[in-house]
Amino acid sequence: MSSLLKMNNQLGVNVDFAGQLLNWFDQYGRHDLPWQHPRSPYQVWVSEIMLQQTQVQTVIPYFERFMRAFPSVTKLARAEQSDVLAHWAGLGYYARGRNLHRAAQIIQQQYAGVFPDDLERVQALPGIGRSTAAAILSQAFDQPHAILDGNVKRVLTRFYGIEGWPGTKSIETLLWQKAEALLPGSRFADYTQAIMDLGATLCKRTRPACELCPVHAQCQAALNSMVERIPTPKPKKNLPSKQLWFLIMFNESGQVAFYKRPEQGIWGGLYSLPEFSDKNQLMLAGVELNSLLEWEEITHCFSHYRLTLWPVVAKKVLGVNEANDDLIWMLPAQALALGLPAPIKKIIKKLGACRTKGQ
Repeated sequence: MSSLLKMNNQLGVNVDFAGQLLNWFDQYGRHDLPWQHPRSPYQVWVSEIMLQQTQVQTVIPYFERFMRAFPSVTKLARAEQSDVLAHWAGLGYYARGRNLHRAAQIIQQQYAGVFPDDLERVQALPGIGRSTAAAILSQAFDQPHAILDGNVKRVLTRFYGIEGWPGTKSIETLLWQKAEALLPGSRFADYTQAIMDLGATLCKRTRPACELCPVHAQCQAALNSMVERIPTPKPKKNLPSKQLWFLIMFNESGQVAFYKRPEQGIWGGLYSLPEFSDKNQLMLAGVELNSLLEWEEITHCFSHYRLTLWPVVAKKVLGVNEANDDLIWMLPAQALALGLPAPIKKIIKKLGACRTKGQ
């Protein structure tokens, strides 16, 4: 615990944090997000899963398309996973989409399609942790639950002057205690939205608008000129790098070979191009290396490594069996309608443009 936080506690500072925040929210908060109209459990749940690791403005068009395709738990539960992932493609972190689909099936089977209103049951659903469960229940059912997403961690570490990376267990435990202590006596749905809005619109990671903050006068980081260094960044690690060659090959009908990735691992359950760790593997697969057309590489960063993709177009492939169960042959336009990882989608779009130009 920082010395500033100890001093704050010892002084017995009594701040109506929730009251000031709710007054600000009534005037300046976000009241027109698509999942707020109606603020149903299903809409709130889908939005909270999409908002994990993703900003609101990015999520909105995906959410709206998703709701048109799957307007209810029942529709989502009965959909094919490939269709769900096709509507998720581009949002990243695809395990979220798979977990959302699995959770819908559980809700359909165990709760007759009605989203549960109990914290323990909600946390037991795939892809839902403590903070996400609390956010859903507070917004959809107006229940008194504290949340601790990235925005809230930033607000609380600054407000209390807590130093040290918030991802450490001791600091996270302390932040949960503070988050629960600040809960108001009512308006839990509005309060949850308000504290998320404060972090997203004013108490931003860089260039925070402290002068507009409703609790600025009591913020320990602001009072002690610590805003720029709180929250403490995660210790940096050098990302390892990896290279893969992605093969584009055609059959006589102009279709491209794809395969469906396994459920586990990166891009789980999505369609992708055949991949190889080096050119020797390409040769062993029957590709004539002197027939390859190599495209410019694409760099794609994951949370734990950096991937360089080398797209190669094979003009001649020997011994490819189109009946191979591992390969799925599709026209580029058909593939683009499915769930493709973002860099693979970029390759296929380029491929379609090249073929239109006759290249």
